[in-house]
Amino acid sequence: MTDGGRIAAQAVETAVEAAVETAAETAGNWARAGRQAGLAGLAIGVVAAGAAAGVAMERLTVGRGMRRRARLALDASGPYGTLRGIPGAAVAEDGTELYYEVDEVGERKPAGRAAKGARGAVNGSASARAGKETRAAQDAHSGLHKRLRAALGRRSPAPTVVFSHGYCLSQDSWHFQRAALRGAVRTVHWDQRSHGRSARGHGQLDGSEPVTIDLLGRDLKAVLDAAVPEGPIVLVGHSMGGMTVMALADQFPEFVAERVAGVALIGTSAGRLSEVGFGLPSMGSKAFHWLAPGVLRALGRQSELVERGRRATADLFAGLVKRYSFGSPEVDPAVARFGERLIEATPIDVVAEFFPAFAVHDKTEALVAYDTVPALVLAGEEDLITPAEHSRTIAEVLPDAELVCVPEAGHLVMLERPELVNEHLVGLVERVSAARRSRSARA
Repeated sequence: MTDGGRIAAQAVETAVEAAVETAAETAGNWARAGRQAGLAGLAIGVVAAGAAAGVAMERLTVGRGMRRRARLALDASGPYGTLRGIPGAAVAEDGTELYYEVDEVGERKPAGRAAKGARGAVNGSASARAGKETRAAQDAHSGLHKRLRAALGRRSPAPTVVFSHGYCLSQDSWHFQRAALRGAVRTVHWDQRSHGRSARGHGQLDGSEPVTIDLLGRDLKAVLDAAVPEGPIVLVGHSMGGMTVMALADQFPEFVAERVAGVALIGTSAGRLSEVGFGLPSMGSKAFHWLAPGVLRALGRQSELVERGRRATADLFAGLVKRYSFGSPEVDPAVARFGERLIEATPIDVVAEFFPAFAVHDKTEALVAYDTVPALVLAGEEDLITPAEHSRTIAEVLPDAELVCVPEAGHLVMLERPELVNEHLVGLVERVSAARRSRSARA
């Protein structure tokens, strides 16, 4: 063997040893965090070891420093999540402060950091570039604005579009929709309790009340009362946000009948989430549903250790986020990194608090409250979290809804295919305006 060959072989051997050591260390950290869950703790250790070993080959060729620099470069390459509006706060029934922002008609404020003291999911380092759009984006937004002005005309009051985000995300997950609509129609973006810039749920901190989808529906009602006290409303919900919109209808049907003029349910489900396989083999899916609640509770009690483990396994975490968030291998790396930052900003104890609510979520009957207004049901065909089949089930309950299943798109379809989602949201507002004109003519 030549000297060069021996050096190469030694380098590979050293890299493999380092990767195995990292895998073992990762497994140990996560197993210690999950020890209180018994068998679940053992499962965490095994899965973590296998997953950490799975990134070993990448570590043979890409150093940790280079990967870190790549992440920082992606963080700085786009203005994602830096758009800001007029801040406000609603107070939930348990005293939790719910943060929201309003973009008024005619205002296209430059991007910037959140209000002083607010807890942000995304670093504002790109804010200086956030106001700059590509010419193609400007042209697309201009076209959408013309359509909205034509549809809304001089009608008063015009609808307010209210966006509710999903589990482990924040209002910033609507970045592309916010950029496209701002200035043309009044919009409200809010952070669910314990997410983004909203406060930790008081009822969860003191142990007096678990998180339920019904509780989130009442939170949404508090935000609507504070941010949209009058006029028609178009509700847009993604994933858990869509479930929140359903819970609103279940608990406040009179309010929905009087105020809600349209609804968009994106990548969400009306129930049966305990049957979702997450792309795993049958036995693996059953084991996940059985173990996950106990595992997450154990991890939530060891949040400081788990957060250190997250940082140590950033590559593994990024791979998991990409697999379960996007459906196309061609997703923009900067967008993928943005999705990763949103999710990693959610503390593990919050993840644990919310997770049990999904297993008992069932709002199929409540959906009929939206059968009298224009509706959009949209999903990615490759969604592993809330499969497109769940959106088709919703569309069966809302037969007049526009059903859109997007090929090669995953759970974060509004980030992965923003132009398509924007187009359909503007189409929904156009249908809402046409329906209101028709009602006025009949009256």
